[in-house]
Amino acid sequence: MSWNSRVDRVAPFRVMSLLEAAQAREAAGHDVIHLEVGEPDFATPEPVVTAGQAALAAGLTRYSPAAGLPALREAIAGHYAEHFGAEVDPRRILVTPGASGALLLASQLLVGSGDRVLMADPNYPCNRHFMALAGAEVDNVAVGPESGWQLDAELVERHWGDATRLAMLATPSNPTGHMLDASQLEAVAEAVADRSGHLLVDEIYQGLSYDLEPLSVASLSPDVFVVNSFSKYFGMTGWRLGWLLAPEAAVEPLTRLAQNVFLAAPTPAQHAALAAFTPQCREILEGRRAELGRRRDALLSGLARLGLAPSLPPQGAFYLWLDISRYSHDSQAFCQRLLEEENVAITPGVDFAVTGGERHVRIAFTTGIARLEEAVSRLERFLARQ
Repeated sequence: MSWNSRVDRVAPFRVMSLLEAAQAREAAGHDVIHLEVGEPDFATPEPVVTAGQAALAAGLTRYSPAAGLPALREAIAGHYAEHFGAEVDPRRILVTPGASGALLLASQLLVGSGDRVLMADPNYPCNRHFMALAGAEVDNVAVGPESGWQLDAELVERHWGDATRLAMLATPSNPTGHMLDASQLEAVAEAVADRSGHLLVDEIYQGLSYDLEPLSVASLSPDVFVVNSFSKYFGMTGWRLGWLLAPEAAVEPLTRLAQNVFLAAPTPAQHAALAAFTPQCREILEGRRAELGRRRDALLSGLARLGLAPSLPPQGAFYLWLDISRYSHDSQAFCQRLLEEENVAITPGVDFAVTGGERHVRIAFTTGIARLEEAVSRLERFLARQ
């Protein structure tokens, strides 16, 4: 049977099959330590859950406007003003079914057949796949410690071609956890603007930073497209809620797209998310950020003992990107053996990197320090046998 050829360009997300195998081992009675999926072990904050329950009890389950509840758009705009010094018109914010909904809208608006997109390699694979589904070609620009594992202005200038229409950044990034500071972001925005292109910034892990103050490109330019999510910092993964911040001129066509593609984001989730911006919830979230920072430091300390700590520690998100080339050049087989022999589940780098993924793995510090230390001990035993 014949399918749309664009679908063939969407690679499987290998971590999902590894997660399935890990869950099967767990069901068989093995003590599996899950460090593979980007979902911390924190429950959704209680104020959000309570607000969601109240919305359901009040019957607030009908469609919202395609761009989202006005009150939620205003709350997000207030979040930008309070924490990032960015004056954002709420009308520029479109609430979406997860950040994936925002990526879908942005990719469909900004690129088409024959266009080219610049992205850092490694990167979150779905970013590449959304662009491929829109018909664009992605130029995966290899990055490393020398550029802070980021697509910086110099790389944008070097790789921008006649058919390039868009550059996409992620800060903090998945899988490396590295960030661009304000001056670096501004330089990238200027380089893209000088070439009459568009800049799309993935800020899904915004707020989860440990060495740099959280920042948003929205405070630097009104012309940048920004994707964000309630899943990571706000702890609302299963509620499926995100947003897209767009330049004013793009709001009308994006709203038309939203009306036709998904109609609206889940209404109860939107009412629940209003509580995410309360002082009570903020206190909970900041406590979790501090805990994630402690987990990062504990994991870095353990990996340093094994000679595996990254040369450039992650500044945000909740991932470590590790070079395993001393032990393997097949990250998928490495992760499979680690699961089968030591019951530790981590993610093969081939999910994220077009170049070099076979020599890297991603570890998510999404469980408690005691479990992370146990995972390091199991990894040490495993490496001793390689």
